[in-house]
Amino acid sequence: MIRTLLHHPGGARIEAGDESLIGCWDPGGEVLLWADFAANDIGQTRELLIRQLRINPLAVSDALRDRHPPKLEWFDDYFFLLVKGFSAETEGLDFGVVHISLFVGRNFLLTVHALKSPSIDSLWPDAVAGSLDFARGPTHLCYRVLRRVVDRYAPVILGLESRLEELEEVIAARPSDEVLLELVSYNSRLKKLRRTFGYQQACFDELRQARSQGFSSDSTHEFQDVYEHMERLTSLSSLMQELARDLMEGYISLNGHRLNQIMKTLTIASVIFLPLTFLAGIYGMNFDNMPELHTRTGYFIVIGAMLAIAGGLLWGFRRWRWI
Repeated sequence: MIRTLLHHPGGARIEAGDESLIGCWDPGGEVLLWADFAANDIGQTRELLIRQLRINPLAVSDALRDRHPPKLEWFDDYFFLLVKGFSAETEGLDFGVVHISLFVGRNFLLTVHALKSPSIDSLWPDAVAGSLDFARGPTHLCYRVLRRVVDRYAPVILGLESRLEELEEVIAARPSDEVLLELVSYNSRLKKLRRTFGYQQACFDELRQARSQGFSSDSTHEFQDVYEHMERLTSLSSLMQELARDLMEGYISLNGHRLNQIMKTLTIASVIFLPLTFLAGIYGMNFDNMPELHTRTGYFIVIGAMLAIAGGLLWGFRRWRWI
């Protein structure tokens, strides 16, 4: 699906439609174009971007790839920015990633994404209604998209903080393998997030320091704002990963200490029974007077005692959380 809007600066009129509006746009004029490509049809998207909008073919290839790290690339009359946002199905750290490519020029903004982008979907109605400040140019629209992308990161990271605090209490009270598996999953996902955040922070850092022809002082401040948010998120994700790793190490240490205590108890029990077993092994049960040997129910009593002892030990091990 391709959706397009044109902003006419004279009467502040906005036209919204499909890809047919691209043909009504003059690259050398003052009308601002925002075309959003939900690239379900990669061939059509590639054709429009390269032939009609004159976007560099290599940049288009990067924009349409399934996997690519965030990047910023400058061209003569526009720049290409690729970022990663959370998909619509994201819940907590069980996140999906949607690649969002932005081509920003003097009078156009092109957004390309293969999957549904909640950040752009939430902003598009405001654009159609004229609630966005189009007079500030495509760089301002780019900033608004980036803020929506970055703002969707914060609840996930902050929600993880409270979950890690809960896991810390669980580890202290009753550690389990499920807790360790959850921590390993969090550590792995946070590592990926931190790598992505690092790439994007570097891109935003370059943007805020850029002195492009289409950049105003407002653009510099806006990209500075995005950079600062990204910097805090990068720092927070690093902190959360360190906390998850510390909890993993704490779990392993507590489990090791608990195992040592169990081994200590079992060793004491073994030492107590070792001399008794030694005496029984040498001397045996060689007594002339053993009345219980001639009891008709003696065998069943012994079997019952064995089962009772085994059951009692299992119950005790569970109560003491050894198993």
